[in-house]
Parts: sequence; C-alpha cells; structure tokens
Amino acid sequence: MLTFEWPWIMLLLPLPLLYRLWRSKAETSAPALKSPIFSDLAAQSTGSTLSSHWHWLVLMLLTLAWVAALLAAARPTWIGDPVSLPSNGRDLLLAVDISGSMKETDMTIDGDSVDRLTTVKYVVTDFVKRRQGDRLGLILFGTRPYLQTPLTFDRQTMNTLLGEAQIGFAGEKTAIGDAIGLAVKRLKQRPENHRILILLTDGANSAGEVQPLEAADIAASEGIVIYTIGIGADVMIQRGFFRNKRINPSRDLDEPTLTSIAEKTGGLYFRARNPEELEAIYQQLDQLEPVDQEAETVRPTRALFYWPLGLAMLCSLLLVAISAPVSVPMANRGGQH
Repeated sequence: MLTFEWPWIMLLLPLPLLYRLWRSKAETSAPALKSPIFSDLAAQSTGSTLSSHWHWLVLMLLTLAWVAALLAAARPTWIGDPVSLPSNGRDLLLAVDISGSMKETDMTIDGDSVDRLTTVKYVVTDFVKRRQGDRLGLILFGTRPYLQTPLTFDRQTMNTLLGEAQIGFAGEKTAIGDAIGLAVKRLKQRPENHRILILLTDGANSAGEVQPLEAADIAASEGIVIYTIGIGADVMIQRGFFRNKRINPSRDLDEPTLTSIAEKTGGLYFRARNPEELEAIYQQLDQLEPVDQEAETVRPTRALFYWPLGLAMLCSLLLVAISAPVSVPMANRGGQH
C-alpha cells in the first residue's frame, strides 16, 4: 500500500501558476519602455514553429520537475503486508566488557594466542545465531556503558555490531554497576518473567556512579535475572631472560561480587578460563526455556522518495542542457546588432 507521510505538501502544486498569473497582472498594469529591436526578436521567436515547440518542452520539464519535487517532499512510503513476529522467547541483553584489560592474550583458539575480547566474539556469535525467537540487545561497557544494539530480532545486525567492538572504545576502566543500571532501564519496560541480562567481565568495578550490588538490588526489584561470567585464565607463563614465570592474569577478577550479583537476582555465576569453558557456559545458557509473549505483527515499510527526487533532478539537468544552445545564438545575434 502506497502512503504519503506529508500529503498536505501537494497543496503547493498550483503555486507556480498562481505566481505566473500574479506576475502577468503586475506587468500589464505597469508602464514599460519598449525597444524596437527586442520587439522584432520577440516577433521572430513567436512566429517560429521551432521556438514554439521549444517553449512547450521547457514548460513541460519545469512542470514535471515541480510535481516530482513535491512528491519527494511528501515522503511516499510503501507499506507491506503484516508480518507476524515470534510469540515466544525472552528479552535478553548481553553486557560485554571492552575495557583495557580485555586485551590480555591468555586465550587460545586453534592454536593461536588471542585476546579475551576476540574469544568472546568467537563464542557469542554462535550463541546469538542460536537464539531464534529471542529479542537480543548488546551493551558494551568500559569506563561508561553504551547501548550498542537495542532489543531486536535482527541477530545478524547484532553480530555485526559485536564484531566491530574494539577494546578501549568505552574507556579503560570497568563500570559494572552502570552497565547493570543501563540494562535495567532497557528491560524494565518489557513484560515480566523473561527479562535476562548476561554480563561478562574480566575485572572488578573501578568506575561509574552506581555500585554493582546496589544495581543488582534494583534489577532484582524489577524482576531481572542476571547471569554473570568471569573470563580470564588462572595461570599464564611469562617468559623471562633467565627463567619462565607463572602469573595469574585474572588476579583483578572480583568473583565474590559477580557471584552476589547473580544470587541477588536469581541467576548464576560462571567462570570461563578458556574458550571451551566459555562455549560450555553459553550452551548451558542456551537451555533457557522460551516463554510465551503477546503476539505482535509489524508492517515492513520502504521509503520511495528517492524515485521522484531523482526524476526532479533529471528534469533539472535536461533544462540546463537544452538552455545552453539557445543562449549562444541569442548572444551572437545581439552582437551583430
């Protein structure tokens, strides 16, 4: 079905005609100085069949350009047939830490050492593909949290935006409490009993205005279940000049706080020391049973304004092209006089 967002703009259609009538009336009522030379030229132009055809061509192009421009301004839109959305699923937000510590290369994929964020992207991409019927959203947080993807059924776009996430884009520190607060803001308007937040981090809260446990209390009061995941290896070999040294790259991970957040909201805390454990965690989260939601339908829309706009531009270009050869002979004829 074709509709126009601003159909009232078409009321401007007779504006050029009204202006022409007003101008003609003003010209006939005012005295004018007549020149015999230009009178002769006008008479020759009027008597020429070619000039008459030229005049009508220009008038037609002007009219077509004006009508097309108004149609484009009226914002034509094609509204498709209703499409039913999945009626069962959950509203599931993923909050992923992209602070500076996520660049630690203590993970291995296919024999290659990779940083923690690369591992998260590797595992979560498949998890998102499997969540058919769920509304998914993505929060990226560092010093500040950002809603990268609002709740949507478009899993492909969400995976694309997750793949584009870069370490440090949200700051070097970790604002776990603010990330939970942003998730609560986005989920509390959704139907109850299926508001889920999966929060993944490798550190402790070191920034933000809201403390993690306070944010967890607010989430619990809104019926939001939080699953927390701590990522990072327990042991990593650091090569030295004389001997190798064993270090704990996850010494900053605040497991007690992550565990308390999950317990307060009815969720679980998971520990991912390698990609295999992280994959197993997301497979376990994959078993979350879908719940019935109210059936929804949408009508896909497609903007069509660029078609009449393109026609208006084409007519304008034609007017410029055909006016050029007309002005040259007139200039030459004036030079002869």
